[in-house]
Amino acid sequence: MKRSTLARSAAFASIAVAVLLVALKTWASWRTGSTAMLGSLADSALDLVASLATLVGVWFAAQPADREHRFGHGKAEALAAMVQVVLIALSASAIIFRAAMRLVEGGATAGAEEGIAVSLVAMVATFALLAWQRVVIARTGSVAIRADHVHYQSDLLLNLAVIAALVLDQYAGLALADPLFGLAIGAWLLWGAWSAATSAVDQLLDREWPDEKRAAFVAAAARHPELSNLHDLRTRTSGTQDFVQFHVDLPGSMTVEQAHDVIERVEADLCTRFPEMELLIHIDPEGHVDDPGNPLVEEDEFKRLAGETP
Repeated sequence: MKRSTLARSAAFASIAVAVLLVALKTWASWRTGSTAMLGSLADSALDLVASLATLVGVWFAAQPADREHRFGHGKAEALAAMVQVVLIALSASAIIFRAAMRLVEGGATAGAEEGIAVSLVAMVATFALLAWQRVVIARTGSVAIRADHVHYQSDLLLNLAVIAALVLDQYAGLALADPLFGLAIGAWLLWGAWSAATSAVDQLLDREWPDEKRAAFVAAAARHPELSNLHDLRTRTSGTQDFVQFHVDLPGSMTVEQAHDVIERVEADLCTRFPEMELLIHIDPEGHVDDPGNPLVEEDEFKRLAGETP
């Protein structure tokens, strides 16, 4: 299954779960009057909005390149993730404000049984969604689905916090438990927003691949003995699409046709090993130095792989 199709399936799944949770928690908030439950409802409502933004993002990112966007539309995923970050931050701020007011004004919760039951149902649904999202993230690397995953990971903790708050408030007589858990939920959401923002910004700024993936790519290229001095390697990811370019030395005695045939074979092999990658290879004649003043350009990746000093 294509990575874009997997990403869309995860977006639809998160929308379905969010609709269910919003309906259940609206009823539970009315029945219990719990600040922690209200915070969980606010989080799920924003999860729904964020999941819709994710669906739009992954759909737009999957559109093919056109005249105006020759590198494709992959960064739409990162933009969708940033929308989610803003929504999470707003939700967290509102929850913290509400919990602080509850600490000052006081107030009791009610209907613990209903609130606990709703939270348990929400946890079961969330576990199922998280399992599918993990599969999709592993296969696609989608930054938008990863941000959505952060939402629903926090939702598990939110529901546990709601259960704990209701139990402590109504059965242990600890009246401050509910607003204190509300404050903790708000803080956790802010941390989740920061984590999701970091991944989205990395993609928007064209951060290099992780070292492990980059090394695996160089190792795959090194399987072709006709190549030497692989340098000026640049990698980035946009949505579910990878982009790679590098320079490589070939003997100056080769004809253009011979050099072209070598590069065609290399490209075919590397694109098979790294699917959904756009690859650009520049040929240098053996011994050529592009820019002696730029160590990044002239760094031989094959020597780095072997642990040698270029």
